[in-house]
Amino acid sequence: MTDDDLLRYSRHILLEEIGVEGQERLAAGRALVIGAGGLGSPVALYLGTAGVGHITLVDHDRVDVTNLQRQIAHAMARVGLPKVESARQAIAALNPGVQVDTVDAKADAALLDALVARHDVVIDCCDNFATRQAVNAACVQHGRPLVSGAAIRLDGQLAVYDPRDPQSPCYACVFPADSAPEETRCATLGVFAPLVGIIGSMQAAEALKLLAGIGPGLAGVLLLLDARGMEWTRLRTPRLAACPVCSGRSRH
Repeated sequence: MTDDDLLRYSRHILLEEIGVEGQERLAAGRALVIGAGGLGSPVALYLGTAGVGHITLVDHDRVDVTNLQRQIAHAMARVGLPKVESARQAIAALNPGVQVDTVDAKADAALLDALVARHDVVIDCCDNFATRQAVNAACVQHGRPLVSGAAIRLDGQLAVYDPRDPQSPCYACVFPADSAPEETRCATLGVFAPLVGIIGSMQAAEALKLLAGIGPGLAGVLLLLDARGMEWTRLRTPRLAACPVCSGRSRH
């Protein structure tokens, strides 16, 4: 760790839970972020400022003026750019020392199979049920922890699914693929701007804890936020013995 690193990350290093060793683990860490929108923006920025050494951003969308109400990684000057490139520029402006790879493509099963295996933690910031299931399946297949978040209207949720933990459910244990909800998009229902910041920041925190080796994490817990009264509900989520995704697979 250089003198510049010691200065930049001094507030982390002062924390007993992180210290120099934890900061070095962050620098060696590889994080895969699926989605560079409302949730992905704070996730990408906080992973970058915290010094995660390698970040891969996946999104196939372009920056639109309607995104700027809540997607804080983007700016007016970058309207029309791929969101992954806009977010890469935002991270570089804050911390040019981290490596950011961009994938301007939809996160399908084949792409996820290739990417998940090369990363230490996956943060799901997408906005549709099918992609969430595909991300989860790849994480189970490759034994990678998944930090999942969602936000719509004034309701948010956060969970960690860790296939390395024999007690941890996977996403499909809690939200089975055959019980797909009616798709809800912020373009039609709206979303409270700070809500994605709250959930996204918490996703970043859980990812950083996993990379730095700080516990305890949220595996086996589903957090629900009603931002109308800022009320949190904490639910235990057991592993489903008959889950078609994770049952019968050896745990890493």
